[in-house]
Amino acid sequence: MKKFITSRLLLIAVALFSVFTFSACSDDDDDNQPADPTITDVVATNPNFSLLLAAVSKAGLADELAAPGNLTVFAPDNEAFAAAGINQAFINSATPQALADILLYHVVGARVGSANVPASDSVRSLGQKLIFASRNANGVFVNGVSVKTADVAASNGVIHVISNVLIPPTQTIAGIATGSPDFSILVSAVTKAGLVNAISSPGKYTVFAPTNAAFQAAGVTQATIDALSVAEVTAIVGQHVIGTNVYASDLINNGTAPTLNPAATLTIGTNPPSVKVTGSSSTASNVVTTTPGATFNITATNGVVHVIDRVIL
Repeated sequence: MKKFITSRLLLIAVALFSVFTFSACSDDDDDNQPADPTITDVVATNPNFSLLLAAVSKAGLADELAAPGNLTVFAPDNEAFAAAGINQAFINSATPQALADILLYHVVGARVGSANVPASDSVRSLGQKLIFASRNANGVFVNGVSVKTADVAASNGVIHVISNVLIPPTQTIAGIATGSPDFSILVSAVTKAGLVNAISSPGKYTVFAPTNAAFQAAGVTQATIDALSVAEVTAIVGQHVIGTNVYASDLINNGTAPTLNPAATLTIGTNPPSVKVTGSSSTASNVVTTTPGATFNITATNGVVHVIDRVIL
């Protein structure tokens, strides 16, 4: 019996030793596994990000994008830099601060997968300015720029590759309108309606902005605005404003959108891009789509502006 007990104890000891040894080996194996790449690692090892890497390096952001955490980076590749007219010479000539201002506008301090991008909303970037994101049947967009490759995983966040560089806006919607003499009738109407503060305040508005020529095309002059009551002007101005960000990429044919005028919704057309008051018999107002960032998809600090060729009536 004593011999049997001794044998059993020996077997148990051997088994325990084997379990301990296996566990130790497994821990060693885990320690030897390569760590998941950081955002900086992903950028540094992809030749399509060579310009982004150069900009990140000069801006002194490589360590920040390699630190533990949860970030979302909307990353322009070399083609995107080329589309924005930014090359290596530009990066070489720019100051580190100027590059950091641009790059931090591409980074959000939370991990946001493409499936979690809202239909239309704004989020504050690490550069402390709003990015306007959207997701619809056309894809995922940020400031109207398409995400061409989504959900590139990193240990400290996620990368979405985008098709152009995002330039941080410097003006409000009101600032854009008042800064151009082509919008003098619109500014007069907005002022009479008491909506200057609204389109100057933080938000995510969309304004379909008629030029003076667009007012005249609809038979509306400065004298017309002067003759109308405040309520009438407020109604007209209000139906040019949507209370959320809508870029050209978010326009869905025959879709509708509420405006700041409670009595008016807009019906969207896409061929060509246009808007009109739902149910109105008036001619649709076409979005002037000649130059992105100049006539449409003009990003402001508080939303987006599209120039239209006719007042929305």
